[in-house]
Amino acid sequence: MAFESLTDRLQQAMGKLRKKGKVTEADVKEMMREIRLALLEADVNLKVVKEFTKSVRERAVGTEVLDSLSPAQQIVKIVNEELTKTLGSETVELEKNPKIPTVIMMVGLQGAGKTTFTGKLANHLKKTENARPLLIAGDVYRPAAIDQLKVLGQQLDVPVFDMGTEVSPVEIVRQGLEQAKEKKNDYVLIDTAGRLHVDEALMNELQEIKALAQPNEILLVVDAMTGQDAVNVAESFNQQLGITGVIITKLDGDTRGGAALSIRSITGAPIKFTGTGEKLTDLEVFHPDRMASRILGMGDMLTLIERAQQDYDEQKAEELAKKMKENSFDFNDFIEQLDQVMSMGPLEDLMKMIPGMNQMPGMENFKVDPKDIARKKAIVFSMTPAERENPDLLNPSRRRRIAAGSGNSVVEVNRMIKQFKEARTMMKKMSNGNFDMPGMDQMFGSGIKGKLGKMAMNRMVKKNKKKKKKKK
Repeated sequence: MAFESLTDRLQQAMGKLRKKGKVTEADVKEMMREIRLALLEADVNLKVVKEFTKSVRERAVGTEVLDSLSPAQQIVKIVNEELTKTLGSETVELEKNPKIPTVIMMVGLQGAGKTTFTGKLANHLKKTENARPLLIAGDVYRPAAIDQLKVLGQQLDVPVFDMGTEVSPVEIVRQGLEQAKEKKNDYVLIDTAGRLHVDEALMNELQEIKALAQPNEILLVVDAMTGQDAVNVAESFNQQLGITGVIITKLDGDTRGGAALSIRSITGAPIKFTGTGEKLTDLEVFHPDRMASRILGMGDMLTLIERAQQDYDEQKAEELAKKMKENSFDFNDFIEQLDQVMSMGPLEDLMKMIPGMNQMPGMENFKVDPKDIARKKAIVFSMTPAERENPDLLNPSRRRRIAAGSGNSVVEVNRMIKQFKEARTMMKKMSNGNFDMPGMDQMFGSGIKGKLGKMAMNRMVKKNKKKKKKKK
């Protein structure tokens, strides 16, 4: 995952400070030196690094901070605030046209992921706004680009306008916009061509499309893997086209993440979305404050909760809560919940969104093997429908049959059934408001049960209040 090495380095730098009761100007200077090296290693632009460290240093060495009761905490707060500021301070939403359609032009170099992200954005607009987008296939140069967009359109049930590869992109966009007005599509997403580098022919074509379409948004798609060069690309596109926002793709990869920290400061254009995987649902609205918290290893519970809400059906969630309370949670529910959690992303990444998890010893080595999940599912699928609904039927002879049918040992089957029963007991206690359960500290670290419990209870109380207001 992006930023991991940067997060580790920043935590080390600030961790030394936290251990000190009294902080001196020399301590701050040493911390800033380590932060500066960490940012440069993460491929953050030199100008951005200088501005960031200067701002933090000036605020951190003030008498109000150094003479306070908890100077280390104050300095961590300052680093968090300055990092949020560098990333853009506030979340910037898409600019909408008062009259439909809202036109969004996707631009960027070849291989950055424009076409895929066009599909992701269409899916996001459908889900969040119940929108009716039209995709325009304006990339007539890259082999199979039009076919790729058509496949995405079929998967999403979104119309795609194309005229093949023999018509000029400007003419395709002109006729596509006419169709959108005729069909009353509320969004038009134009997938434009890219090159391996910025050239005059590419820019002239994009400027013609811009003049014709008068887009509300020109979104530059940047590959986080390209590192420092992504900033140069963004600067060039901004100067010649006037981009209104940036999309950073492949943030789930093994990238140092410096581009995300540099682009806003260099171009002035806000980062609006990030791509965090290959699936069409792997899109996140960019929140500077949440990203800053993640980079500093402070977790991101809001995004975690939003992911859960996005992937969970409310009616199913209520049914599950009822089953948990009645202790009737069975293996069918177990598989369904397993699939739901795995669809939210790698479990190790989700765990790191919980505040404090990043600082747990051994967390960096915590990995969930997909094969282990597949083994658990194979065990459940080897059970009869009656056994899945009533785990108490699973006597030794049945367990031997399940082991043979799923290709596992009896020991593995027994272990999985034991884990299931323990989880069911734990869920029953949680449904009754008891978060003080044996083993949770061992699993998640000291104090985490209290945090999770309070958060869950607060959200349930708020939700119930909203429901009562609606009934009135």
